[in-house]
Amino acid sequence: MDNVGKAAVAEFIGTFALIFFGAGAIIMTGGQNLVAIALAHGLAIALMITIMGHISGGVFNPAIQIALWVTGKMPTGRSAVYIVAELLGGVAAAFFLKYIGPTPAFDAVKGGIPAVADGFAVGKAVVLEAMMTFFLVWAVFGTAVDDRKASWAQIAGFAIGLTITIDIFVGGALTGAAMNPARWFGPAVATSDYTNWWVWIVGPIAGGIIAGVAYWYLFLRGREPATP
Repeated sequence: MDNVGKAAVAEFIGTFALIFFGAGAIIMTGGQNLVAIALAHGLAIALMITIMGHISGGVFNPAIQIALWVTGKMPTGRSAVYIVAELLGGVAAAFFLKYIGPTPAFDAVKGGIPAVADGFAVGKAVVLEAMMTFFLVWAVFGTAVDDRKASWAQIAGFAIGLTITIDIFVGGALTGAAMNPARWFGPAVATSDYTNWWVWIVGPIAGGIIAGVAYWYLFLRGREPATP
């Protein structure tokens, strides 16, 4: 298996873990324990980045992948492979959760699919998803992409996982705080529920691109690579 193939497997497994632990926590708590849900998502990503960041970069999120591609940090072909692997990982995890049940718990929260809260405007949901993803991608660029202080890369998983956790504290009750098209896509396919689908596509991708381009423009543009 070539390096891209191994990286794709890593991206599949990492995204699978995010949905398995994150959506699984929603299913097992009935969506009522925001702390457990936030920590499950954040810790899953922190651990997967720590375990497999050296293999694939530990992206596990099409919105982050697109931000890396737009700023020239990842080539087109590799980006496409990563995105496919991430989406497939999300779908596989969602169907696995559906398979292991318990069915009433799975159905009660629709497999942990993100949803816009009753009374919360869909337009605001898109903006909120964009804002939360902005800070997530900002954390990614600040710790994993910016190489001026290589030692920061050692805490990238921790910083990124904590960003996901605090984002869910803020937006989990309003939009599900996906910040990740794959996080929505997997449960959506498993439940055949595509309600307000564009909230978790447009919001994260827009927020990710804005954060990636802003960080690149402000801090990375024209800068020579760090010397060992």
